[in-house]
Amino acid sequence: MRVLSGIQPSGALHIGNYLGAIRQYLALQESNDAFYFVANYHALTSVRNAEILRGYVFDVMVDFLALGLDPDRATLFVQSDVPETTELAWLLTTVTPMGWLEKCVSYKDKVQQGLPSDHGLFAYPVLQAADILIYDADVVPVGQDQKQHLEITRDIAERFNHVYGKGADVFKLPKPYILDTVSVVPGIDGRKMSKSYNNTIEIFDDPTIITKKVKKIVTDSTAVEAPKNPDTCPLFGLFKLFANADELTEVERRYREGGVGYGEMKKRLAEVIIAAFGPARERRADWAAHPERVAQVRAAGAERARKAARVVLDRARNACGVA
Repeated sequence: MRVLSGIQPSGALHIGNYLGAIRQYLALQESNDAFYFVANYHALTSVRNAEILRGYVFDVMVDFLALGLDPDRATLFVQSDVPETTELAWLLTTVTPMGWLEKCVSYKDKVQQGLPSDHGLFAYPVLQAADILIYDADVVPVGQDQKQHLEITRDIAERFNHVYGKGADVFKLPKPYILDTVSVVPGIDGRKMSKSYNNTIEIFDDPTIITKKVKKIVTDSTAVEAPKNPDTCPLFGLFKLFANADELTEVERRYREGGVGYGEMKKRLAEVIIAAFGPARERRADWAAHPERVAQVRAAGAERARKAARVVLDRARNACGVA
């Protein structure tokens, strides 16, 4: 089964990226043909400084490797190293109705957050469809908020198949792979953790910074001795994603009975987050100290990705008559 997913390099990766995406990548690379990429074309809608973007791309590649993505098991590459993707995006654009793009929730949300409503942001789902379809992906690990974009990818593929397939499908129809238990990771303000909301806890922040950010997590004024509902507490929502079963049982019991304070919970939460990424932090330092090794991984991944992409692009070009 071929698995495909990407992460946009628009800043440091946070624990929401890990829980909602990378943890799935690690599991899926073990027994599948996995393709994971750094989506730097997509980042151009928000990052307009060339040197900063290059730095973000390098950082995400290093983060991938530090967190356990294995270039011997998975194809790790950068989106712009596969120019076939943008050619396919144009072919898909010619069969994509404007109405589909106008309905995209992500576009509306980003415009409301202050991003300029340029064509790149508006046509984001078409490029995303090309990212997925060009590798004949069977499944795509996505967050719940990205499910609509995968549905549009399937719609675009079906439309292209209908217009140009002539009895044989040009594209596979990929399926989403979503872990419902981490479909939404709470940020320090209680909303979904997102760089757009500036409410993130970065994976590889210094432990002192992680501790400071955890202390900022919004809580109510319930007294220490009073019972609390763990199901509505963002602190507990994050704690349960990192704590072991015994810790979780003990803390949940104390929440419901009373006797646990938010100050104690913030301290414990910071500790489990820091401990969870301790080994990866050491690996990251090693990879970052050897950029030539990162470049080798990137080049090898691009070569494999282009070989796979060429097969699908040639199929699409032949189908619509430009080859």
